[in-house]
Amino acid sequence: TLPEVKTVIQYRLFFIFFPFFASKPQTGLVHRTHMSSCRVDKPSEIVDVGDKVWVKLIGKEMKDDKLKLSLSMKVVNQGTGKDLDPNNVSLDQDERKKRTFRDYTSQKITLEAVLNTVCKKCGCKGHFAKECFMQPGGTKYSLIPEEEEEVAAAAREREKKSSLAEEPSKKRKK
Repeated sequence: TLPEVKTVIQYRLFFIFFPFFASKPQTGLVHRTHMSSCRVDKPSEIVDVGDKVWVKLIGKEMKDDKLKLSLSMKVVNQGTGKDLDPNNVSLDQDERKKRTFRDYTSQKITLEAVLNTVCKKCGCKGHFAKECFMQPGGTKYSLIPEEEEEVAAAAREREKKSSLAEEPSKKRKK
């Protein structure tokens, strides 16, 4: 809808009220978030009762058999009455900002594809030498081993230790 000039009839803590005549007399309201692109704490900072301002109808809602009209002042140039948001793009952006953010931090992140290779430059698993991130003399980084790999590596270490312990005793017997 096109912007219209309306007269402020009342304001409260967060709203400005305007008369609005469609098929029957209605009262439209502007929430403080739609009064200006800047933060507004009180409507009295911007308007007084009886002031004429440009407003644009941005929403209609039926609640308890009453039609509620939402108006906006910030999408209309208050000097000329020009619609600053003819396609309602900024209104859609404001709605997206109001949506709640989902917290995904508790979900476990898993890597599905890991290169089954060992770097010739640093000796770490999971990348090639041409993609190596290690500087000479720098810190070595490697992928965190899977639980199965850790168990297998621990078993191999135990086998090595036990075989090394048995070899000297065999030599002494000869």
